[in-house]
Amino acid sequence: MADLTLGDAARAIGVSTDTLRRWDRTGKIKTTRDERNRRLVPSEEVERLSATPRRRPTGHHLSARNRFPGIVKSVEVDGVMALVEIEAGPFTLVAAVTRDAVEELGLAPGVPATAAVKATSVMVDRTNT
Repeated sequence: MADLTLGDAARAIGVSTDTLRRWDRTGKIKTTRDERNRRLVPSEEVERLSATPRRRPTGHHLSARNRFPGIVKSVEVDGVMALVEIEAGPFTLVAAVTRDAVEELGLAPGVPATAAVKATSVMVDRTNT
């Protein structure tokens, strides 16, 4: 079999390309480089890592470690953007999201929602209860 691009290998294994880059740096996976210096993953490595047990699915489509379930306190829509304030226990989080996201998720005061904080971004997902 041929070597796979980093993106194709990540999809086949079920991880992100960032994870594969990190694994390459730490020696968990062996990669090669093409003539343009792009990482390639040998098919044997993809097969090996696909057979490795991974974490059980959490039921969430966002992969973030810091999740804050709470209740939407306010939604302020202005043009194409909106500010969503979520009261999550002792924390209050404010996320700038698109108007479309507010409408698609049905965010409104009193609605359960989860703020997922990853790096400098806050992602909002409606909580089904």
